[in-house]
Amino acid sequence: AYLKISEGCDRTCTFCSIPSMRGKHVTKPIEMVLDEARELVDDGMRELIIVAQDTTYYGMDLYGEVRLAELLRQMQKVDGIDWIRLMYLYPINFSDELIDVISDSGNILPYLDMPLQHINSAVLKRMQRRVNADQTRELVGKLRERIPNVVMRTTFITGFPGETDQQFDELRQFVEETRFERMGVFTYSLEPGTPAVKLDGHLPEDVKEARRDELMALQQNIAFEHAEKMIGYELDVLIDEEIGDGVYVGRSYADAPEIDANVIVRGVDLQPGDMVPVEIMERQDYDLVGMVADVMAEEMDE
Repeated sequence: AYLKISEGCDRTCTFCSIPSMRGKHVTKPIEMVLDEARELVDDGMRELIIVAQDTTYYGMDLYGEVRLAELLRQMQKVDGIDWIRLMYLYPINFSDELIDVISDSGNILPYLDMPLQHINSAVLKRMQRRVNADQTRELVGKLRERIPNVVMRTTFITGFPGETDQQFDELRQFVEETRFERMGVFTYSLEPGTPAVKLDGHLPEDVKEARRDELMALQQNIAFEHAEKMIGYELDVLIDEEIGDGVYVGRSYADAPEIDANVIVRGVDLQPGDMVPVEIMERQDYDLVGMVADVMAEEMDE
């Protein structure tokens, strides 16, 4: 279940073109968010996805300071939530306190969706991001070091106005070095009414698309390598649906619904919402394939 914790956005990001996501932040009070979470638990929810237009900015307009870490401390006290997944975490307000809360938690997943958009400092400045390359690299390093088994999802934009060959090459090298487990890439889209329309250096569509395709080809190999490393491990899998006789589709902690990979599971009498330990046996492209651990043990005994 998705739980939106704030509405709107007070940023003036040059690539933002969705009118419904523009405007001032309106934070839901912590007590309201907790009440909504309890209602979802009563309805049978097991995985709670916390999202906002800028999730790490949560609370600034209401409390005068960011309060996501405090919200998560309180959220962990709500009985019945198995997984808490955090999405749309911009880097600017990603504090050490927040890292500690995630690292120390028993049910906040070590899965972080953080849209970085680019790594070159000049491009980030033109995008009106308030971070530079060094700050981004430092934060990613902290997350890798301090959150065990962290899986990171990010998104990048190719062909932003003025992006040079050298700036794109810096982005490509960053992707290759950092090896994000999950990544999406979009081409810059010119939208009337956005500040970026007035920027110089707009690039041809074929250049933007070629750069996107190059990054996605690189990412495919990285994602396949990550999936290969999961073979032989036992992962908790949340079952989403049955797709055949004794064959189910589910997700591990590394997979957000609808945007990431799946785990294909062999099992018996499973239902959507079941959480089962699965022995990973192989991969099929991005997806993992496995068997419920107790079923595998029974087959081995036979």
